[in-house]
Amino acid sequence: MSDILKVLTRKNSLRKQCQELSIADVEKVIADLTDILAEKQEEEQKLAAENQAKNEKIEMIRKTMQDAGIDFNDLQDLISVAPKKKVEAKYRITDEEGNTHEWSGRGRTPVVFQAYFDKHGVDKEAVAIK
Repeated sequence: MSDILKVLTRKNSLRKQCQELSIADVEKVIADLTDILAEKQEEEQKLAAENQAKNEKIEMIRKTMQDAGIDFNDLQDLISVAPKKKVEAKYRITDEEGNTHEWSGRGRTPVVFQAYFDKHGVDKEAVAIK
């Protein structure tokens, strides 16, 4: 919590900070805070109205779909999602148990690869797929 927030949210701290201020300065601070409060309330009302309008549209679409006998799953079948591009493996090792491990070289070094590098004293280029 910032220092200014601590002062603003604690009446005694605020009173102490305002001791040296004139009445006009205190009135100015109150006016500014009132303006800020009004802006925040207006912003919240706007967001609430937008959410209500969105929810009404969603409900209207749901009712239209229900009247037409369309299920959400019917629509999902029509959506074509591009499959994620599979990144080809650049490195391959075989552990003591005969399991093959592959790694694209992206991100952190997998534990099995780091253990292999440490044990055999090689770097990733030594296990690169050619």
